[in-house]
Amino acid sequence: MTQAPQKAPYTTNNAGIPVESDEHSLTVGPDGPILLQDHYLIEKMAQFNRERVPERVVHAKGSGAYGFFEVTNDVSQFTKADLFQPGKRTEMLARFSTVAGEQGSPDTWRDPRGFALKFYTEQGNYDLVGNNTPIFFVRDTIKFQDFIRSQKRRPDNGLRDNDMQWDFWTLSPESAHQVTYLMGDRGIPKTYRNMNGYGSHTYMWINGAGERFWVKYHFKTDQGIDFLTQAEADELAGTDPDLHRMDLYKAIESGNAPSWSLKVQIMPFEDAADYRFNPFDLTKIWPHGDYPLIDVGRMTLDRNPEDYFIHIEQAAFEPSNLVPGIGPSPDKMLLGRLFSYPDTHRYRIGPNYAQLPPNRPHAPANSYAKDGPMRYEPSLAARPYAPNSYGGPAADFSRFGDPASWEATGELVREAYKLHREDDDWGQPGTMVRQVLDDAARDRLVSNVTGHLKADVSRPVLDRALQYWRNIDKELGDRIAHDVNGG
Repeated sequence: MTQAPQKAPYTTNNAGIPVESDEHSLTVGPDGPILLQDHYLIEKMAQFNRERVPERVVHAKGSGAYGFFEVTNDVSQFTKADLFQPGKRTEMLARFSTVAGEQGSPDTWRDPRGFALKFYTEQGNYDLVGNNTPIFFVRDTIKFQDFIRSQKRRPDNGLRDNDMQWDFWTLSPESAHQVTYLMGDRGIPKTYRNMNGYGSHTYMWINGAGERFWVKYHFKTDQGIDFLTQAEADELAGTDPDLHRMDLYKAIESGNAPSWSLKVQIMPFEDAADYRFNPFDLTKIWPHGDYPLIDVGRMTLDRNPEDYFIHIEQAAFEPSNLVPGIGPSPDKMLLGRLFSYPDTHRYRIGPNYAQLPPNRPHAPANSYAKDGPMRYEPSLAARPYAPNSYGGPAADFSRFGDPASWEATGELVREAYKLHREDDDWGQPGTMVRQVLDDAARDRLVSNVTGHLKADVSRPVLDRALQYWRNIDKELGDRIAHDVNGG
């Protein structure tokens, strides 16, 4: 016996009031003017005109999913953070993205990939905002805006411009390490599932006894590293521009949940002062021989969002979301991002963005914040100020112990890191070229760089770019110069 089809629900307006028609506006006669009193038509048009929020200036094109993080190794000797305690399982959200492209740009452009994570811990949201590379192009946040503009579109013709990119890179030698990553195999991952993720910055961990440590995060893909060649990526950009978004969605939908194993490097707090290069420099890695990887746990993404706009486009990640047991380091890029990220969320999706579904903590929010546009949850405070004598809430420093902080000494200065004996810009990318890449990877690197430089890079910038690569590695730079100059 077949069941009768269920009757479809009736259409309502945004206030839940039944509407008279889905297809026909209210007019005076069949051919008469549309009436302003057709409030449902007005609501539909007005809502449509406001469907988009401003896209992110960086990391505009992305994808994401929900999942969980499980601790598999005891690291409580290094941090008291709730999510890293033995056996802990924490719900989470991840968003992956390209950096320079707009919303409609292809997933397979050569570009770093964002790797943003939100953990819904018992002590509030912890956000880890990183990339698929352990380093970045610049070490000082005052240069970040200039770097991004050099990778975006020219103001005169609206086109992206390789000359503009190389002009900035060659005038900023600290970019060499990241550019070597970008021009190599990892510059175009095969899928989001086939790339690692890194916190990139140095953070502070503090344990239950108040001891402090410096930490770097490494999320190693359990699916294996894989990449696209430049030719493959160029073809896919035209035939399948949403490749990475579709791949992540279909993998989870089919039950093939991707996972990443979290490992950390731990540096004793006292080591930082006289380490051979500045450990807070975002253009540097910590060699694993100095600070080996320590297993922590596994992140698994097993649930697609029910609505992309609500859960991914409105997701707001911010490195200032630091739970007890975790704090920032003196990394200049990180310290700038502590302000910049929440500020851009307030502009893009409003001052009450923390009340939106992907951003709401799973722990109670006892905040004195109030009012503002689009607020829908009242403050639980009896009075909107602190201190008050009507029932709090009240801050309690003793509940969470020592904060994860450090003391700074010295005068106010504007200068680069020059305190450590190996604070140079060419050493680590040169080591990568000579000792990490094999012959085939070096060949692809030469081909990728040569192709990029041949695309309308002006002679003065081109000459600097060739010297840039010779500074990284003389033999590699000579090979690039030979190919660029048509030798």
